[in-house]
Amino acid sequence: MGARMVDFGGWDMPVQYSGILEEHHAVRKAVGLFDVSHMGEIEVRGPEALPLVNYAATNDASKLKTGQAQYSGLLYEHGGFVDDVLVHKVTDDHYFICVNASNQEKDYEHIRGANRFDAEVEFASDRYVQLAIQGPRALDTLQKLTPVRLAEIKYYGFTDGDVSGEPARIARTGYTGEDGFEIYIAPEAGARRWSGILAAGEEFGIKPCGLGARNTLRLEAKMALYGHEIHASLTPLEADLAWIVKMDKGDFIGRAALARQTEAGIQRKLAGFEMRGRGVARDGYEVWCDGTAAGWVTSGSPAPTLNKNIGLCYLPTGKATAGRTIQVMVRNQPVEAEIVATPFYKRAR
Repeated sequence: MGARMVDFGGWDMPVQYSGILEEHHAVRKAVGLFDVSHMGEIEVRGPEALPLVNYAATNDASKLKTGQAQYSGLLYEHGGFVDDVLVHKVTDDHYFICVNASNQEKDYEHIRGANRFDAEVEFASDRYVQLAIQGPRALDTLQKLTPVRLAEIKYYGFTDGDVSGEPARIARTGYTGEDGFEIYIAPEAGARRWSGILAAGEEFGIKPCGLGARNTLRLEAKMALYGHEIHASLTPLEADLAWIVKMDKGDFIGRAALARQTEAGIQRKLAGFEMRGRGVARDGYEVWCDGTAAGWVTSGSPAPTLNKNIGLCYLPTGKATAGRTIQVMVRNQPVEAEIVATPFYKRAR
């Protein structure tokens, strides 16, 4: 389709098709389609599938009903991230976990290594293609292709049904800040479903979208990206993700480290900022406060929806407060910015 392709963690991926701005606005205003088949899938089955998932991940999967999903984290014993994941409850003894592409083998080994339970862990990535239909017209687009009543699927819910007559897992999740669906289907059906979704969404102005728009969309919505906002040396408490950590559910990997960090106090925190001076903050740029280096930018880019330049950064906890003026070193020159409340963009529900 004429996409500009790039290497992404060993995967050959489209960074853009018609252009990042055009694709970004299509998702915010109408509908966009992403091929995210590089993402990994891990299945946990057995009588003690739940205890294993709850020991391996930070959130409390016992709160899930069948057909619900939750955002969660896999941690090392020291509290840093192995990965951030989506846990889906298929049945009482079956959980389906979507993981990041570059981490899928590591995540599988991590969960398998935690398996002291009557459960089996399957590396299932080769059995799934994943397509994400995102935007205000995503439901209208996908509804043409499935008998499943999509409006009845709540946010972070999912169901198994079919798309164009072929089996599919349909989840109302996403990584853009918009309403939308992610479908998991057999690889041999992938190309047909891609083309069918584009045809179904043509009347709504659907655009195929690449990694570039995916990044600007998720940044506006303040959704973490592994390797940027979260990685092995950062904890959920520092990353403003304490809400995915359920300390009262019982033991889990990394719990003791998080308890110690809570008691000692968090020394650094993720914060959002808007550029006030001219310049775009990029990943890795230094952030200064009160004349001294204080932190670093994890993600930064123009925000097409807001017509501003935005970013996320780590700062000492006491300096990560809304309204504070900071300086981002852009090409070794300090450019003024201001800490602001996040998310930068939130859709009307």
